[in-house]
Amino acid sequence: MNSFKMIWTSLIKLILLKANDERRVRYLRKQGVKIGDRCRIRTMRFSTEPYLIEIGDHVAVAANTEFITHDGATWCFEDLAGGVFGKIVIGNNVFIGINCIILSNTTIGDNCIVGAGSVVRGHFPENSIICGNPAAVIAKTNVQRMLFRQNPGLLKTDGLTFREKDKLVREHFGKK
Repeated sequence: MNSFKMIWTSLIKLILLKANDERRVRYLRKQGVKIGDRCRIRTMRFSTEPYLIEIGDHVAVAANTEFITHDGATWCFEDLAGGVFGKIVIGNNVFIGINCIILSNTTIGDNCIVGAGSVVRGHFPENSIICGNPAAVIAKTNVQRMLFRQNPGLLKTDGLTFREKDKLVREHFGKK
């Protein structure tokens, strides 16, 4: 790729980070990422082989998460120079936290939550809470649901404008 095209692509990705989810998803689909319906994608870091990435329905991907579909560590073995490539498949109803790295040859099942900063590689069953470096299943999602329901900071903010949400949070925590 020539330097002008690299700069142009980088500028487009920066602009799309400020755009709405629909525009980001439309762009990523044109690049070859298979993305389902009702997704919130807050990153533009989709490797050099975006066509190897599949994302299900109702998936949220937080900012600065990176999808890496290749392993260039073959550099250390001159007779294997090139790279090892693999797909990334994300199931339905999945949340991926901020600053995660999803590596090649990874499958995340339906109804999973990936904790912030996790480095994920391998196959993870549905209904799992996945955290760490290297990532591991630490609980089932029904446990997290119970913890959320008991949390005094749980506020119903879906559908609120930024101002409405801000007012609700400030009132809840006594910060007028």
